[in-house]
Amino acid sequence: MRIRAYSVHLFTAAGASLAMLALLEAAQQDWAMMTIWLTVAFVVDGIDGPLARRYDVTENAPIIDGVLLDLIIDFLTYVMIPAYALYGSGLLPGWSGWLAVLLIPFGSALYFADTRMKTADKSFRGFPGCWNMVTLALLVIVPPWEAILTLVIGLSVAQFLNLKFVHPVRTARWRIVTLPVALIWTGAIAYAAWTGFAPNPVLTGVVTATSIYLVVAGMAQQVIPARS
Repeated sequence: MRIRAYSVHLFTAAGASLAMLALLEAAQQDWAMMTIWLTVAFVVDGIDGPLARRYDVTENAPIIDGVLLDLIIDFLTYVMIPAYALYGSGLLPGWSGWLAVLLIPFGSALYFADTRMKTADKSFRGFPGCWNMVTLALLVIVPPWEAILTLVIGLSVAQFLNLKFVHPVRTARWRIVTLPVALIWTGAIAYAAWTGFAPNPVLTGVVTATSIYLVVAGMAQQVIPARS
């Protein structure tokens, strides 16, 4: 059990290597390959949590702090690289790109250190700094830069508001819908990157619809009472 528990930590740490691969592709402005590596990292992040709970890494592999390890890697893959991609890809040109690369890490650093980020139902209080999901979706949808800037500012503010955002795996309510939607989103993003972000109206529609659901599902749960 101890070997398995420490193996989970090794699996989580592989996310740091994936982050470096994504960063190298971003430096070459190969946004498709950057997206593929970030998507793989996203999948690893989705799997390592259930594995960590199954093998009780806190008890069986206590030398490594799994929560801290996960946060370090998440800050690379969820915040820093996606923020750079918004600037480097031209989605946010000029001063708007500079605003994004300064605002996103600043707000996310505070959010990641916020002890109130998790709610009782394993959701997030405030936008959870998933800028990788935002940036990758925008690379597919490519809306006007004014819309992107408005979204970036709005989500940066939403990090510190009492708004609920679901965790696709851990939030039990509506998980029967949320988890498949998250898987469809991941597959659509990966396919878009594999095809070099070639124009595809159907794929754009799928990414748009699934992204909207993942953003608003938690807030909808705040408004719609749960069945007793």
